[in-house]
Amino acid sequence: MNKNKQNNIITTIIDKLREYHHTISFAESCTGGLLVSKFTAISGVSSVLNGSVVSYSNDIKHRWLGVETNILEQFGAVSKECIEQMLYGIKKMANSDYAIAVSGIAGPTGGTEYKPVGTVYIGLLSPTGLTIHHCFFEGDREAIQNESVDFAINLLTKELKIVF
Repeated sequence: MNKNKQNNIITTIIDKLREYHHTISFAESCTGGLLVSKFTAISGVSSVLNGSVVSYSNDIKHRWLGVETNILEQFGAVSKECIEQMLYGIKKMANSDYAIAVSGIAGPTGGTEYKPVGTVYIGLLSPTGLTIHHCFFEGDREAIQNESVDFAINLLTKELKIVF
């Protein structure tokens, strides 16, 4: 997605959240803060953004977001089970109405037969419920991170019923 279009979409998301007096928070792993950086690039986001965590290590996922150790051991950090707990953890920590979490394998290393490079889980916790998507993106590390961010932004636009 080109930068101008993305900025317009994020500005509209911010405006919609502000209109409803709602807030948002992020828990990122493989995107390393890229998602929240797209939001903080827009002036006025402080009225809706409560906070963000880059929980790259499993230890931080556990200590900061409350992801249970047995979830990390049984399913791994790149799983719907982990994303669900990341979502509830950041929502509670930041006291937000909406939460987005992203965890995946951006590569070029780290992939396995069952979870190859490009495997990403993206979740949204909103006042209307929980959705988690198992995605597969192709390309290099930067492409996978950017596609993950674009997917998360699109997920939020659909939830907020924003049409472009």
